[in-house]
Amino acid sequence: MADEAKSKGNAAFSSGDYDAAIRHFSDAIALSPTNHVLYSNRSAAHASLQNYTEALNDALKTVELKPDWSKGYSRLGAAHLGLGHHDDAVAAYKKGLEIDPNNEALKSALADAKAAASRPRPQPINPFGDTFSGPSMWTKLAANSTTRDLLQQPDFVKMMQDIQKNPNNLNLYLKDKRVMQAFGVLINASISNPGSNGDRGGGGDDVPDFFPKRAADAGPSEVEKEAEVEAEAMELDEEEKELKERKAKAQKEKEAGNAAYKKKDFETAIQHYSSAMELDDEDISFLTNRAAVYLEMGKFEECIKDCDKAVERGRELRSDYKMIARALTRKGTALFKMAKTSKDYDPAIETYQKALTEHRNPDTLKKLNEAQKAKKELEQQEYFDPKLADEEREKGNEFFKQQKYPEAVKHYTEAIRRNPKDHKAYSNRAACYTKLGAMPEGLKDAEKCIELDPTFSKGYTRKGAVQFFMKDYDKALETYKEGLKHDPNSQELLDGVKRCVQQINKASRGDFSPEELKERQARAMQDPEIQNILQDPVMIQVLTDLQENPKAAQEHTRNPMVMEKIQKLISAGIIQTR
Repeated sequence: MADEAKSKGNAAFSSGDYDAAIRHFSDAIALSPTNHVLYSNRSAAHASLQNYTEALNDALKTVELKPDWSKGYSRLGAAHLGLGHHDDAVAAYKKGLEIDPNNEALKSALADAKAAASRPRPQPINPFGDTFSGPSMWTKLAANSTTRDLLQQPDFVKMMQDIQKNPNNLNLYLKDKRVMQAFGVLINASISNPGSNGDRGGGGDDVPDFFPKRAADAGPSEVEKEAEVEAEAMELDEEEKELKERKAKAQKEKEAGNAAYKKKDFETAIQHYSSAMELDDEDISFLTNRAAVYLEMGKFEECIKDCDKAVERGRELRSDYKMIARALTRKGTALFKMAKTSKDYDPAIETYQKALTEHRNPDTLKKLNEAQKAKKELEQQEYFDPKLADEEREKGNEFFKQQKYPEAVKHYTEAIRRNPKDHKAYSNRAACYTKLGAMPEGLKDAEKCIELDPTFSKGYTRKGAVQFFMKDYDKALETYKEGLKHDPNSQELLDGVKRCVQQINKASRGDFSPEELKERQARAMQDPEIQNILQDPVMIQVLTDLQENPKAAQEHTRNPMVMEKIQKLISAGIIQTR
């Protein structure tokens, strides 16, 4: 909308309708108050109407918004010169030349300003000043049939009012046929030859100049200089207009490319994106979009080249960091796909990491994790050797028999690296960790063993042993019972059940020493399951009834779920029976 108003202002200025130009430029400024070109153009329009104070205000705003733009100082100098501020005009033109030393228009304007500052300004004499003075001017125009209708046109009336205020302003409207027609009517009415039947002295074609002739060395007038400066502004506007048109065409090419891409018409999409790049090389999305097409086509090298160009050009243009990150992510994806053949995931991982330094996009992070996982799996595949895994496990067994548990752990770990699916290696390493008192590590290995082979009873034996040593007797009991489902005759599992039952009964009778009981209760209170039971409103009422209302307590014991939770509290040492 601002561009549209600006274009209307330029058109009005070109036609000499400076008031309309000012209105349009003002509308554009209301929509885009930080556009320095709009203030510059309105300053030129005000100067054309000799509204130099307004021209000065707009020029000052122009240089405020764009202090490194030489044309702003050209506007400022012209406004100062129009106001008779010769020294200020010289300073403005000099400032403009500091920015653009080769600007011929500024050099010429500076020379004129210096010349004006060094000589007194002649006051122009208009011999027809009386022609436009007083109300008689309007009476004469209304009385003439050729100008009567012109008085109904607001812009004509405005121009005549301007000339009436300052007859010298007539020079601004010479191109308007209506003004010249009115001028002829007024001249015929005011100039006559008293010695010859009403004919004008000197003949009808001998009309004297209403502005005095300039001296040969006086140089161009202020209006001529302003016209020259405005011509440069119009030329700049044409360049901006052409640039916008090219950008608009580039966007249409991009949209066409996107449509072709969705239809999987990749060759057509590439043509459109390439055309967009030729029209506008300041939008790296054309490159990243074409890279996406190459990626879909499996042309990974071309994709990577476009992504590299996008990153390089984007940094030159200081593009949005998200666009840079997108180009790097796309390159990383191409490298990741190539790694499936080359078996080298490091370039893709490195590129994804660079993308994340530009913008931490969740999708890029996900792709990085996938690349790292693929690398790890590849390493495991290359390291995989079941035969060596068995040899390492046997070495670990030998050290275990010698009670050299750290050495045994080392060999079991190597066996797992050589064969991550070997459940026996996990079982044996869990036994070592138990001997070393590393219960969390032992529990983790035992659970992994069960995961790999749920029917392997040793896994349950290892897990139950760890839980027993951690004094989680109820959990150990559950583990042993689960193991017996797969191997009902396992003596180790049966012995485990027996030990757990003994400890649970001991806890229910309160046979623990005060220190043991306190330690057991403290450990139980850290168990999330125990915490949930104690925070359950129903169980809170049950525990209260057990102490205060035996009759209600009997009702609770008939509920299997309640009894199960009570049994857990007894096993944990929270509730004791006598």
